[in-house]
Amino acid sequence: MKVWRRRTAQTAVGVALALLTACSSIPLKEREQAERARIEAYAGQPVDHFTWIGRYHGWKPVGRDEALVWTTPNRAYLIKVQRPCEDLRFAHRIAITSTLHTVYSRGLDFVKVRGWRCPIEEIRPVDYGRLRADLRAEKGTREARADDEGESKTG
Repeated sequence: MKVWRRRTAQTAVGVALALLTACSSIPLKEREQAERARIEAYAGQPVDHFTWIGRYHGWKPVGRDEALVWTTPNRAYLIKVQRPCEDLRFAHRIAITSTLHTVYSRGLDFVKVRGWRCPIEEIRPVDYGRLRADLRAEKGTREARADDEGESKTG
């Protein structure tokens, strides 16, 4: 009886791992590189600072030492921190220091992650509105192609 339970549990774990692995055909590193390249394409030249009023709208890790931070739904900044710094990819939350609602690069302000104070090395504005519009257009194009392919197979 105990052997049967152990084998059943081992089988369940194996099936769960296989399902998790099969959920994504693109490895994590490649997905991160593709996402970072897309964001990089919409990022402007580095700036010394940015100003924000109130709270941050959100943030997303973009790699080991970079985060995309939204100050409004359409205004985003790609922030790179100096190494060594705790891995941003796995942080649940971050804090960003500022002076009078202005965040500065070159070590004047910091991203706080899991007790680390990571100096901000670079700030780049991202044209997030255009990025979203282009993503929507690509999605529409893919859906149209899929519809066309479906019609040609049935027709």
